[in-house]
Amino acid sequence: MAILPVQRPDMSPTGSALVFASATSAGDSFPNTGSEFVHVVNTGTVAKNITFDSPNTCSFGLAAHAAHDNVGLVAPLASAPSNRKVFGPFPTTRFNDANSRVQITYDDPSGVTIAVQSH
Repeated sequence: MAILPVQRPDMSPTGSALVFASATSAGDSFPNTGSEFVHVVNTGTVAKNITFDSPNTCSFGLAAHAAHDNVGLVAPLASAPSNRKVFGPFPTTRFNDANSRVQITYDDPSGVTIAVQSH
């Protein structure tokens, strides 16, 4: 499991590039303040499910439950540009674990790259 760094734009007029990391089979996490967005790219041949764990009580007052996780489907490369998705932001009260991180898992991490960005 990797702890992904949160990248911030350098605010230059020429822009800044995001650095993507390969998704890991054990899952990944990132520090969350509630203003982060996760960029996911799938270069594989099949769609991939990306799950953002919701370990805390949801806005309906229900305790942690898999049905409250945020699960997104990222299309395969052949469906470009739909093979690129942005998720977030992630409210801290719902998504943060005991270490103030959001936990991410993948049904299959092969061909998946990921970057976390905050403004």
